[in-house]
Amino acid sequence: MSRPPFLFCLALSFLMAISASLRSDSSLFAGDWMRFRGPNGTGSYEDEKPLPVTWGETENLAWKRPLPGPGVSSPIVVGEKVFVTCYSGYGVERDDPGNMDDLKRHLVCLNRKSGEIVWQKTIDAVLPEDPYSGPGVPTHGYASHSPVSDGKNVYVFFGKTGALAFDLEGKQLWQTNVGQESDPRRWGSSSSPILYEDKLILTASAESEALVALDTKTGKEVWRAEASGLANTWGTPTLGKTESGETQIVLGVPYEIWGLNPETGKLQWYCEAMDTDQFNSSVINADGLIIGIEGRSGGAVAVRPGGKGDITDSNRVWQERHSGRFSTPVYYDGRVYGISNGIVTCIDAKTGERIYQARLEGNSQQEQSQDRAEEGGQRRGFGFGRGRFGGSDYSSPILADGKIYFVRGTGEVFVIKAGDEFEQLAVNQMPASGEQFMATPAASDGQLFIRSDKHLYCIGRTD
Repeated sequence: MSRPPFLFCLALSFLMAISASLRSDSSLFAGDWMRFRGPNGTGSYEDEKPLPVTWGETENLAWKRPLPGPGVSSPIVVGEKVFVTCYSGYGVERDDPGNMDDLKRHLVCLNRKSGEIVWQKTIDAVLPEDPYSGPGVPTHGYASHSPVSDGKNVYVFFGKTGALAFDLEGKQLWQTNVGQESDPRRWGSSSSPILYEDKLILTASAESEALVALDTKTGKEVWRAEASGLANTWGTPTLGKTESGETQIVLGVPYEIWGLNPETGKLQWYCEAMDTDQFNSSVINADGLIIGIEGRSGGAVAVRPGGKGDITDSNRVWQERHSGRFSTPVYYDGRVYGISNGIVTCIDAKTGERIYQARLEGNSQQEQSQDRAEEGGQRRGFGFGRGRFGGSDYSSPILADGKIYFVRGTGEVFVIKAGDEFEQLAVNQMPASGEQFMATPAASDGQLFIRSDKHLYCIGRTD
């Protein structure tokens, strides 16, 4: 029997209303960039709306907003809101770090259309923190971990101050301490949190030499995996799938790559990797392979996730001498692109063979600016100053529309065509003066969000 027209129209209207509601619900926004380097840390932007290739003070700059303090964490995008963390009160200037008792952390929520601050939360630091001295903490400060969101809440990790959860309107839901120790060098911590189902996964390598899973609803500890091998680990985990479809937490640690059960935290497998006593970058997924590039002693490795115990002989696909430093590579169309010290290296993901290596081409004025910024960075404590980490790149590249976007410390943003030959499409200078850019950008719905130690910028087509 046919449906009466009135009831059919009523049902159709009801479904359309639900659909509109879902579209307006930020938790279901298709273009969300809800963690460090976007979906599962791939750094890949897959929205239909293209990102601008060129911009400047009078071109494709949607807005610029002052932040309450510095930080090297990346912004995230959840629906119509952008979240970013900062710190203030202590360790802002190397010459005058101030009093540790005044250290505050900030979570800032901005309107993505206007850049206006919607709300801001200030969190007192749990003390004592690692001091603002030496080559470590002054490199990145006290807001290094990027937030993560499940579309309903936003979660932040502030090292010794712990993890906190807020709803999208700024109401604090819980705060949980996961350890207050320090790594042997007292370099602080920087690994960003990730989500797996209803668990917040924290790499508390400095705080307790552990991976910790918290219940996202309550903040209560679900499991804790302690291991001395986590010392000197600063990368962010990824979620990898085995050939059988099993999901695992995959993390690069000194000398090895680990795969852990996300339900229990138990180590499933490990693979020998680079001969380095620290792991600063993050591993990535590349068509069924886990690939890491690390630069302390140089090296790159590809492993097929899965198995039990030591899988070095069975699952390590290749190992090469390609080097990086702090920047995490990006994968596209069978190729892995790593950037370090202004050098782009393109690698065949299946074989590990180098396809090309080329230098980013900034103009002479920007090279002079780089020199001045390095000197300024040394005064302010940022790690790309001379005599410290020697011009290293801290931001990681992201990929959009078959192009690679990469931010250097001086605010030069390079756009490179992804392919078997190096082709630089543009170099854009951020409209800033005396600012340092060490964070990986976020991308969503045709917009690029770039933060410095002073501002958050939104780059998007304005024509």
